[in-house]
Amino acid sequence: MALPLFVERGPDVPFTEIAKQAGVGVGTVYRHFPAREDLIEAAYRSELDAVCAAAAELLEQLSPQDALRIWMDRFVDYWATKIGLGDAIRAVVAAGRDPFAQSREQVDEAVAMLLSATATAGITRPEVEPDDVVVALSGVAMVADVLEDRDQVSRVLDLLYEGIRTRP
Repeated sequence: MALPLFVERGPDVPFTEIAKQAGVGVGTVYRHFPAREDLIEAAYRSELDAVCAAAAELLEQLSPQDALRIWMDRFVDYWATKIGLGDAIRAVVAAGRDPFAQSREQVDEAVAMLLSATATAGITRPEVEPDDVVVALSGVAMVADVLEDRDQVSRVLDLLYEGIRTRP
């Protein structure tokens, strides 16, 4: 519940507003998150966990090729949220914390799961490295905000997707 508030208003959102949005008392927020940085980091990690968990969820519901392509869109959305959290994340880092510890590994594992499924299905080339896909997706995501045209972002993701597919 705090994530949209941090994205919209930065790291200084009053705990009373966060508590109200979450439907709990402010004491509950303070008990679980004694420092503002605890809450910001938890909100960031929750979003990261959700994007990574989406890989397995999509594979359960869809074909591997559809799961991978839809997950790519989900990753760009996650990255946009991460960019929106910039000021809040900087506050966490300034407090001496590393909110990104193991983030790259976690995302690489999600992509590896998707690539394994698509390679097994003969959709993607088996030599494609998960981290290479993460770097490429991150590059697209970093300019997605600049593009401000979701159709163009989708076309660029389609180009990336086609680049990792097997060739007849």
